[in-house]
Amino acid sequence: MLQVTLPDGKILEFNKPVRAINVAEEIGSGLAKATIAAKINGQLQDADTFLPEDGKISLEIITKNSSEALDIMRHSAAHLMARAVMRLFPNVQLAFGPTVENGFYYDFALEYPLSESDFPKIEKEMEKLIKEDEVYERLELPREEAIKVLKDMGQTLKAEHLEEGLAEEETVSFYRQGEFLDLCRGPHVPRAKMIGAFKLMSVAGAYWKADANNQQLQRLYATAFFDKKELKTYLTQLEEAKKRDHRVLGKQLELFAIDQRVGSGLILWLPKGAIIRRQLENFLYDELIRRGYQVIYSPVVGRVGLYMTSGHYPYYADSQFPPIEVDKGDPYLLRPMNCPHHVIMYAQRPRSYRELPLRLAEFGNVYRFEQSGELNGLTRVRGFTQDDAHIFCTEEQVKDEFRNCLDMTQFVLKILGFQDYRVRLGFRDPDSDKYVGDAATWDKAERALEEVCQELNLPNLTITRGEAAFYGPKADFVVSDCIGREWQLGTVQLDYNLPSENRFNLTYIGPDNLPHRPVMIHRAPFGSFERFTGILIEHFAGAFPLWLAPEQVRILVVSQKYEEYAKSVEQKLRDTGIRVTGDYRPEKIGAKIREAQLQLIPYMFIIGQREEEQQTVSVRDRISGDLGSMSLETAIQKLQLEIKEKVIRRKDT
Repeated sequence: MLQVTLPDGKILEFNKPVRAINVAEEIGSGLAKATIAAKINGQLQDADTFLPEDGKISLEIITKNSSEALDIMRHSAAHLMARAVMRLFPNVQLAFGPTVENGFYYDFALEYPLSESDFPKIEKEMEKLIKEDEVYERLELPREEAIKVLKDMGQTLKAEHLEEGLAEEETVSFYRQGEFLDLCRGPHVPRAKMIGAFKLMSVAGAYWKADANNQQLQRLYATAFFDKKELKTYLTQLEEAKKRDHRVLGKQLELFAIDQRVGSGLILWLPKGAIIRRQLENFLYDELIRRGYQVIYSPVVGRVGLYMTSGHYPYYADSQFPPIEVDKGDPYLLRPMNCPHHVIMYAQRPRSYRELPLRLAEFGNVYRFEQSGELNGLTRVRGFTQDDAHIFCTEEQVKDEFRNCLDMTQFVLKILGFQDYRVRLGFRDPDSDKYVGDAATWDKAERALEEVCQELNLPNLTITRGEAAFYGPKADFVVSDCIGREWQLGTVQLDYNLPSENRFNLTYIGPDNLPHRPVMIHRAPFGSFERFTGILIEHFAGAFPLWLAPEQVRILVVSQKYEEYAKSVEQKLRDTGIRVTGDYRPEKIGAKIREAQLQLIPYMFIIGQREEEQQTVSVRDRISGDLGSMSLETAIQKLQLEIKEKVIRRKDT
């Protein structure tokens, strides 16, 4: 007898062999028709998977409303796209075809160079295959037999992967659709008609197994959604995102540069971009001081042994710059993290419980050797500055300190206009060996973190197993920008491990005059100034609020004969701390206004004969247009108030 426990706690019993889809049919024909896959004892499997004949299992039926459904459907669409390519072009070698954020891709080796002009016929062939509505059939074969099948099919890349990458597997699975057979773990949708609206997006180069020494491949990117409306919304969002691309705007507005003579992923902050960064730093610095932090500085290199003690070197070795041999046998490392340096600062002398919490903050430069294919403007770089802080506290202080960190992150996001966000808790995966420390310590840390988040009633709180830092659980703020894209920004992490006896052996003397172990909290509201600025550029489409704008006011003269008065206005603005430039060229005023508007200058002060005679300025707002004439004192007060209150204005507000 088999007992099946459903998510609502209901138990169904079966005394004959059944598949997951049969359980759905038992519940209702509507559910059976909507079934995409099943989660059996927490593992995703195909809908037609046979269940055990006896015992107890948990079962969740996956429909398009399930969080896992879109990935499953897109994976099936990747197979469909590969099948269409093989029908249209000769001698196609299949590589890998996974899902990725917002879509999927498939890598092919073929002689014909794919281009966007081929997309319509590939999409047409995919539509034809969907109409045929063939099933996705799973087959399992012994590994040696599977290798022979692949070689007989001429699929040498897949055969090589099976021989080398899956050498430990005794049996492997394939999925078949008509004449198409592909090595794959699955799961897949039951039938082709369950694939929704799709679109091919781009084609790019790739290498077999991401190794530049291997065979070059062609990568075909696509996306798919369950209905046409969702696809249309996504494509509209993409078009809007292109207009906001921080790489394009960064060049147009002269904010930053990346030059190969310096190196890939290394940012050159140009004067205008440096102003934005400095304003962010000043804002955060003032908030740090208000909240009781002490600002410190530490070097960007350290001995490798330091990072071995912290655990960063063995855990992140693949994404770090190679060690630097200064003296033989004494290698140094460009630091990938600031926390080991801050730990050493804490350990400079004995600490008393009266000093805790000790809050150390640094705008610290760190370096990570990201793969060249993953670099992306400001948002994925090799050298960046974290708005980093580490709090050393007693265990009794953990909740309050964690709560304060979360509160600070919420405050920062609110000031910058990010009102729509969710909080994702990253916890340890008990089955993984990548985490340091014992299970009891992890359980204690996770409970403390979850309790604080629940007390604060944080929005859309979710828990994701396997997403913790190697040393402790964390809370990540996932922010939606003004066009609905999600970005992971601020993070707060709880750490019982770096202070432990097995790591840095940190202590403080308690009120009982005995040594105790402090707890460490890592927090960064921005994450990094580079990534955060890149996101801000796209969020505001380069039209920064007045307090952040590199150029806050531009003075425009109707004629050069008013230049003397205009320059006196410029100086008075500069004396009050307002960032201002003057356009005194002998150009028509309409052309000057258009240029300032295109350069996204928040305010223009237009000066002509009337303004000079009346000692006023004519104010033009980038958003609202002409605001009329006003005294210079009134205009300055208006700007100063907007700057002080860090007002965020948009065209629709």
